[in-house]
Amino acid sequence: MKKIKIQILRKETALDLPLPGYATPGSSGIDLYADVDDDVVLSPGDIKLVSCGIYMAIPEGYEAQIRPRSGLALKHGITMVNTPGTIDSDYRGLISLIVTNLGKEAFLIKRGFRLAQMVIQEVVKADFEEVSSLDDTKRSSGGFGHSGIK
Repeated sequence: MKKIKIQILRKETALDLPLPGYATPGSSGIDLYADVDDDVVLSPGDIKLVSCGIYMAIPEGYEAQIRPRSGLALKHGITMVNTPGTIDSDYRGLISLIVTNLGKEAFLIKRGFRLAQMVIQEVVKADFEEVSSLDDTKRSSGGFGHSGIK
């Protein structure tokens, strides 16, 4: 298994929160914690920005993808608006989550709550070449729903 080092800086107000970490040895997602001073009520339909209280230096050639936690999504309808969210290697700002409630009841976000997961991915860069035509395929320009539901 390939490993890389990622530098993390915590906000002064977030020193009491755990560093991001893997919940189990087989986890690919790293838990991110809510850095909120007071409980945050996320009503159905709300979208809020929630700080994780950390800054990171991701090595060039990698990105961090932010994803919802499956249990929160299933049980409460809590998800990320831009999922997966991307943190680029040259970003050095505060890591925050764009959280929404698709559920039917208000959800309470407490300090230190495991709200999302982060997956580190290698990045492949593309070189684009403009051409006058593209090769044809069986699918061709068939778009949304072109293959049916059965």
